[in-house]
Amino acid sequence: MGNHRLSPADARRVAVRAQLLASPRPTDLMDVLRHLTSVQLDPTAAIAPSADLVLWSRVGSAYDPRSLREALEEQRVVELSGVLRPMADLPLFRAEMAQWGGPEAAGWQRARAAWVADNRACRLDVLERLRADGPLLSRELPDTCVRPWRSTGWTHHKNMTQMLELLALMGVVAIAGRGGAGGGPGRERLWDLAERVYPDEPAVPLDEALRRRGTRRLAALGIARANGAAQQVEPVDVGAAGEEAVVDGVRGTWRVDPILLDTAVEGRVALLSPFDRLIHDRRRMSELFGFDYALEMFKPAAKRRWGFYALPVLVGDELVGKLDASANRAAGALRVTALHLDRELTPGDLDAVEEQIDDLARWLELEVVRER
Repeated sequence: MGNHRLSPADARRVAVRAQLLASPRPTDLMDVLRHLTSVQLDPTAAIAPSADLVLWSRVGSAYDPRSLREALEEQRVVELSGVLRPMADLPLFRAEMAQWGGPEAAGWQRARAAWVADNRACRLDVLERLRADGPLLSRELPDTCVRPWRSTGWTHHKNMTQMLELLALMGVVAIAGRGGAGGGPGRERLWDLAERVYPDEPAVPLDEALRRRGTRRLAALGIARANGAAQQVEPVDVGAAGEEAVVDGVRGTWRVDPILLDTAVEGRVALLSPFDRLIHDRRRMSELFGFDYALEMFKPAAKRRWGFYALPVLVGDELVGKLDASANRAAGALRVTALHLDRELTPGDLDAVEEQIDDLARWLELEVVRER
């Protein structure tokens, strides 16, 4: 395998193309999901649900959120630990599920598995109820835990939520859809036995599964480190996938998907979700894009630089600013408070950014109200 030498601009173009943020836009939802491999869910919808923003930024206004809901209902897409994945990838996760919390697991996993074991009667009650009446909401299941779940955060004493999420990590139960009051992705999760949700396909052996997942992750990222810090949602490293590369001015080595090298990239403008995979790895974002960004919705308003839910702005292969906007559906308005630019844009690029703001409003069926 060759050792490739890339300029920062080359590396950025590889990353942008891999994330389907170049021209022409993709058109098929499932093709996009299969290529990206994962789309993170988040309950915040200051503008729109994050998963929908990610898909809109790729497909454009032709993207209909109902198509994602249908894919979930038809189980072409599965929700695993707050991430949407193609159901076809599930065999790559089943071996890991089967070993979760076992002797070779990390200490925190073993501690959680011990909590489930201590509440064996509750686990059996849940499985019996799901077998008889599933799928069910968590609040419809009996909480017979003898050892409460303790934490310093919002999960404290949320026994049933933790039981179901841990059993899902073990591959015993699965999210079968969403129900309850309201609509859209914010509805409550419906749980069922995994054997009734997941296809009856053999698990890929763990070593092979991890290798294939690394290869697929690199195809979606374009360029990544071989090793990285552990992540709660999705790894940012890719192991031995791809080929080795160095980036001028950046320390260390990278892994790059050679298919994406030496190919002309036609850039475009995109407004990104704060949870977009292009910026998910903040270290990579800083090293390759030189971009300063943080999600500020947990900060006091007076300490925010860019806004509650600012959208990173991509122009070609550069991240150039943040859009502070919010959707007020009662007023029928997409309120644009500020466009924070990190550098001056050409008139053409600035017009293209404004066109994307207008397109976002059209997709949301709102009118743009510019307050800046």
